[in-house]
Amino acid sequence: MESEGVILGLAALAQSTRLDVFRLLVKHEPKGLPAGQIARDLAVPQNTMSSHLAVLSRAGLVTAQRHGRSIVYRADLTRFREVMLFMLRDCCDGRPEICAPLIDDLTCCPPNKSRIRRKIHV
Repeated sequence: MESEGVILGLAALAQSTRLDVFRLLVKHEPKGLPAGQIARDLAVPQNTMSSHLAVLSRAGLVTAQRHGRSIVYRADLTRFREVMLFMLRDCCDGRPEICAPLIDDLTCCPPNKSRIRRKIHV
């Protein structure tokens, strides 16, 4: 992935409503949600939501598919993964020890109290 694509992806997520939209769509994978439902769930006017969805679409973070009269949006988790992997690989610069703690956190199940406690006391 090129830097420009990563910049577009990060910029798209750097706005609170768009981040909320992306998070909502991830929760509704793989079915996705119609644009109107997204607007209602987040209490955002439909024309404003259309603008946010367009930004996320241009960044490649959401895809749209027409179903009858509505357009259903889905999070593009492959693209999101590419953006995150670019950041990890680029920032670690071939030095896995830099990103190892982050990768360790990502490879485990959701954190629980005992895991957090262990990390604090070590």
